[in-house]
Amino acid sequence: MRQIISKRLKELRFEKGFTQMQVAIYCNITEKAYQNYELMRREPKLEMLVKIADFYGVSLDYIVGRSDNR
Repeated sequence: MRQIISKRLKELRFEKGFTQMQVAIYCNITEKAYQNYELMRREPKLEMLVKIADFYGVSLDYIVGRSDNR
């Protein structure tokens, strides 16, 4: 699952034109923490996944790979 989350986070960020720093600021985490999610070093907790999904305007199911519908 970590690989899917990583892939989707990168895709969404590039599509929306955000930097890792911008996403990290919205989520109230460090840029390094967000980088770790994209680099598959850490898996975000549910609370963080909810914030990220809200930021990108997609469902949790999409981010974790349970659905291809955003």
